Amino acid sequence: MMQAVVSSSSMSAALLGGARMPASASSSSSSRASRRIAGGRRDIHRTAAVSTVVIGGGGGGGSGELQQASASLGGGGGGAQQQLSIHQLSQPVLKSHGASRSSSSFNEIGQLAGRSSVTAAVVVAAPPPAPPAAAFPILPVSIAAAAVVAGLAGKAILDKPSRAYVQGPEGGAVGTVGTEYDAWTQEGILEYYWGEHIHLGWYTDEDLAKGAGTLLGSNVKNFIEAKFDFVDKMLEWSECPPEPAMVLDVGCGIGGTSRHLAKSLGPKSKVQGITLSPNQVARATALAKEQGVDNASFRVMNALAMEFEDNTFDLVWACESGEHMPDKKKYVQEMIRVLKPGGTIVIATWCQRETPPAFNAVEEANLKFLYEEWAHPYFVSIEEYVRLMEGTEKMATVGSANWVKNTIASWRHSIWVGVWDPWPVVFAGPRIWYKTVREIVTLERMHRAFDCDLMTYGMMKGKKA
Repeated sequence: MMQAVVSSSSMSAALLGGARMPASASSSSSSRASRRIAGGRRDIHRTAAVSTVVIGGGGGGGSGELQQASASLGGGGGGAQQQLSIHQLSQPVLKSHGASRSSSSFNEIGQLAGRSSVTAAVVVAAPPPAPPAAAFPILPVSIAAAAVVAGLAGKAILDKPSRAYVQGPEGGAVGTVGTEYDAWTQEGILEYYWGEHIHLGWYTDEDLAKGAGTLLGSNVKNFIEAKFDFVDKMLEWSECPPEPAMVLDVGCGIGGTSRHLAKSLGPKSKVQGITLSPNQVARATALAKEQGVDNASFRVMNALAMEFEDNTFDLVWACESGEHMPDKKKYVQEMIRVLKPGGTIVIATWCQRETPPAFNAVEEANLKFLYEEWAHPYFVSIEEYVRLMEGTEKMATVGSANWVKNTIASWRHSIWVGVWDPWPVVFAGPRIWYKTVREIVTLERMHRAFDCDLMTYGMMKGKKA
């Protein structure tokens, strides 16, 4: 009798209704039969990947038996072998499969059984293949695109100036200049990094040769100490006589220069500081008291309409206040008005280069940003300040100089001190983070403007006739 022996490695097939059988059988000579058996769509739970069906023969005969080896057939005793006839194998598992398909399967299996010593490897159907991977790494590309968009949006925001100059009521008092300095004073960040002097510092040629003001040379010269050196250098350059009795500091900030002058000139000199910022006056007064400086005092006052009498001061000092003046001519005239005959005036201020040649479109755009980000109405050239001073017809002498070489390091130095000591900003919160980023951008743009000679550092001095 012909027998069909099924051997299985790690396979169990659970058929609906309690019967068990191999999932399918196929070979190169019986692919059609395999498809027919598989067409019965038996509900099989497969745990084996590969099974081998061996169709063995011994003698003729029109009947065959299938012997399941090394597998437990459902419904029988545990581990007992169960033999199924070819006819049983060909029967549908579910009634709904129909008899016609079953009969056809029987004929096919019968034909297959008539062959002797045929061995076929049957591979259980593998799970459907995974969909092909995307042609491009979509996630990284999306992140990169979002970063580019965010970067461009951030640049557009930072390139748009946010603090244009607005004059106070009736042409004076506290406008955007006063309110901005009020805010900076209250926040304390500017004082922490810049110290008591809100102006650039002085760097000698030797300091610069050692890398002062650079990222790695940030400690070659102390950033705040450079400002004291600037005041000393400015006083020396002014050629002011020793111990002037009355000194006016126009645009005194929180009084760092006023107090330093009061200490340097001695108790015989009285220093009066004026500013548009009430917060600066309060801070300057408090620091003078803390430091025991009795010969310095501070008032809120508009420099374009000063309340002092004519010919009051022996020395008029103006360090980086002219940038904020909406009327440079009036600014110069008022300072010379309150200066005594024979007295000294000295001015330090950021200037734009002389024209002609006219500014090109890029230069105009850069100047517009520098005007409108830090509440500057406009700048003028060193030459224009000289013309304004001479135009009063009250000056015996007028002189000027460009101090860019020894001051330009201050712009980036002010950034690097924050890089080495970021914690006051870090703990100040998001509003200060954003404002600090804006300040860094502006400081760098200032450096570049001075470096390419679009801006100059103007020094003017003179004696009143």
